Amino acid sequence: MSQFDITEHPHRRFNPLTDTWVLVSPHRSKRPWQGQMEKSAQEQRPKYDETCYLCSGNTRANGEKNPDYTDTYSFTNDFSALLKDTPKQHNSDDELFQYSSQSGICKVICFSPRHDLTIPEMEVSGIRKVVDLWIEEYKILGGNPEINYVQIFENKGQIMGCSNPHPHGQIWSQSDIPQEPAKKLHNQSKYFNKHNRSLLSDYLKAEIDKQERVVVENDHFVALVPFWAVWPFETMIVSRRHFQSILDMTEEEKNAFAEIYRRLTIKYDNLFEVSFPYSAGIHQSPTDGKDHPYWHFHMCFYPPLLRSATIKKFMVGYEMLGEPQRDITAEGAAKRLRELPEIHYKQK
Repeated sequence: MSQFDITEHPHRRFNPLTDTWVLVSPHRSKRPWQGQMEKSAQEQRPKYDETCYLCSGNTRANGEKNPDYTDTYSFTNDFSALLKDTPKQHNSDDELFQYSSQSGICKVICFSPRHDLTIPEMEVSGIRKVVDLWIEEYKILGGNPEINYVQIFENKGQIMGCSNPHPHGQIWSQSDIPQEPAKKLHNQSKYFNKHNRSLLSDYLKAEIDKQERVVVENDHFVALVPFWAVWPFETMIVSRRHFQSILDMTEEEKNAFAEIYRRLTIKYDNLFEVSFPYSAGIHQSPTDGKDHPYWHFHMCFYPPLLRSATIKKFMVGYEMLGEPQRDITAEGAAKRLRELPEIHYKQK
């Protein structure tokens, strides 16, 4: 029998943050594709769209008018998934039919008044203003005693369910800690109690030493493809310094975070020379009033594209019934991203 080769043979990889596994099948990346092909989104958008409910000065669906904002702008989502005044109720008596009411506040974060921009096309100074607004909202929402977790995220592209192309993200804050952060809370705590170090500090040190999955880095952050990545070009930005939330950033770290956010997303756009779709979000400590010294700040990017701008990775069949599976190895994905230029393809 031939010797096992992690770059060629099927294997499973463990995610210590979520206590889950992913099946990696590198040999399958050679198979021909005859499945669904998405339409490539090479649209040209105007700087201002009078029909866009997020553009500066326009009227939204609920009749409220946006101010003539010139940088960033936030407002409570007109169609919030969570409501501030939800009556409190939960049923844990019935083991098979448990439920718990959820209250919360959902915000929309406009990154720029420019309708035609995305993060990789913005200047670092403009992205820094987005970071500042995230900090402000996290502080306000997290300071509410009814809010125990604040989830900052961005859905980019129609393929990721984004209903408006204007550059924007969202913040959902709620009374309970959602299950993905809850899993990370548990596993980071377990690791910290065992080693007296943060899980991601040790992981990041090992990744920097190996340099196999690092994509871009600066003095304060590293963007890499996690060893346990599920999505083909999944990445994670991890802070070099161990801190818990966006409130803990120094001025230098805020600028560095904005810079690496831009550099990484330029790599994404350059991969298939298209406005690269993804869902991305910051995972940081809960706002439940408790001390979480083990939590290590990071931001996750989950892009769906597989082989080209028109071929999407589907989570079906085995992934739904067994566990996630990927064909491209994390090392191969990182190498492709790392070798891409850092000048946006539209500016060549």
